Amino acid sequence: MSDLLEHSPFDLASERRVVIIADWLPPDFGAVGQYMQMRARALAEQGHDVTLLGLSSGEEAVRQETRGKGTLTEVRLATRPVPRRSFLARLVWTAATNLRLVVAGYRALRAADGILFTGSPPLLIHLLAPLKPLWRGRLVYRITDFHPECLIAARDRPSRVLDLLLGLTNFWRRRIDGFEVLGLDQLKRLRETGVREERIGLVRDGSPVSFADDVVAEPLPAVLEGSCVLLYAGNFGVAHDVETVAEGYRLHHRAGTGRVRLWLSATGAGADDIVQRFAAQGLPFCKSEPVPLGRLAGLLRSPDAHLVTLKDAFVGFVMPSKIYACIESGKPVIFVGSETSDVDLLARAGGSDGYRRVECGNAADFATALEELADRVGKSPS
Repeated sequence: MSDLLEHSPFDLASERRVVIIADWLPPDFGAVGQYMQMRARALAEQGHDVTLLGLSSGEEAVRQETRGKGTLTEVRLATRPVPRRSFLARLVWTAATNLRLVVAGYRALRAADGILFTGSPPLLIHLLAPLKPLWRGRLVYRITDFHPECLIAARDRPSRVLDLLLGLTNFWRRRIDGFEVLGLDQLKRLRETGVREERIGLVRDGSPVSFADDVVAEPLPAVLEGSCVLLYAGNFGVAHDVETVAEGYRLHHRAGTGRVRLWLSATGAGADDIVQRFAAQGLPFCKSEPVPLGRLAGLLRSPDAHLVTLKDAFVGFVMPSKIYACIESGKPVIFVGSETSDVDLLARAGGSDGYRRVECGNAADFATALEELADRVGKSPS
């Protein structure tokens, strides 16, 4: 995939003092925090003085260490989980959390030569961009997920409030010094908002773990032994296709051979929905909690194949970063989503052996993909 990797002109290579803002830092579960911690450590080892601001489900802490030629200061703010009961509750949580991050990092932000913030927590641009005259360094926005576009895509009906918020967000986007996007699909979306392409850099995440020869596969749960195992690992949320997966899996077990077992090492509304459906329908599956980053490589080596999904409405607004590690694991990938997504681009370019794409809404094709997978790994009908 090296020919698809590009370096951003906004990689903060020249700034001595750098501030990076993310959401949940390890060991808490969250892809953005994992990648930003890796980024912070790499910059420190190169000689930068880096301050990483993030969230923790544990105690608040400030930890400073020397790494290579530079220093890394991690500031963790103790934070309760995102409330799921209502949109208003999430909005209040987001506003309060963003304010706490800016206040906690105010001195570092003022002194920084470069500031890199992400799309998680969402809407942080509405604090950092208006305060831009206070920051001496360049302000770089690494768009992980597009907000409020994701909220708009998740709704069945238009929202005047969200449309106004989108207009304000695009106003601030045009005043940011530079952007990093995770894929070409995101680059296209950002250009459509009025941001000039010369201010956008493509910086792909890559796999957060390595698959060295000594990586040992995690043992399969007992209920999966002897089956063809399809693993979904990570967050299974509103951006991911539940309907196609659930109905196609039902067809595979009711009208097909039923040789494939779905393993959800996942959290999120989509995972909860699938668990409820399969339990009610009496379909076999396995649900477990996501593993710590240190065990992720072993987990991804365990199944026969990986499942990645993305609804069409979220293409370019969300980039499932799990695709990198799934490809690097050497296992086949089934992607339920559009060919316009960079997931499809990466899986094809990465030479994923046995890669299969299924259009969203085509449950019958997903059932066929499961039969093909079982044939591939040599599982016989019971």
